[in-house]
Amino acid sequence: MKHSAEVQESRHDGLKWAVVVTLLVLAVVGNTYFADLALLYRVLGVVALSIVAALVALTTTRGRELTELAKSAKKEIQRVVWPTRPETVQTTGIVLVAVLVVGLMLWLIDTLLGWAMSGVIG
Repeated sequence: MKHSAEVQESRHDGLKWAVVVTLLVLAVVGNTYFADLALLYRVLGVVALSIVAALVALTTTRGRELTELAKSAKKEIQRVVWPTRPETVQTTGIVLVAVLVVGLMLWLIDTLLGWAMSGVIG
């Protein structure tokens, strides 16, 4: 169920998304139109228009939802118990050994099948 504030503000979301798309199209077309200018100026123009488009997008209902998702993800990351350095080194070693063993097994199977097929084909 949506809150009344979300329903009220979502009325202008279509217009805001149109502004976002217009700004991004303007960045692409402007980059092509001003191809004779230095690359630095074109990059700065594209970055500036993209930042403005992102700020406009963040004022929409979806943008606020994305902001809330990012905040809750940050809180969740802070709750994670990260492994210690020895645990990380040990796990990495186990993975490397497993990859080496599987790689050698696949190489051996490939070699044996290649040898068998060359014996059959002649």
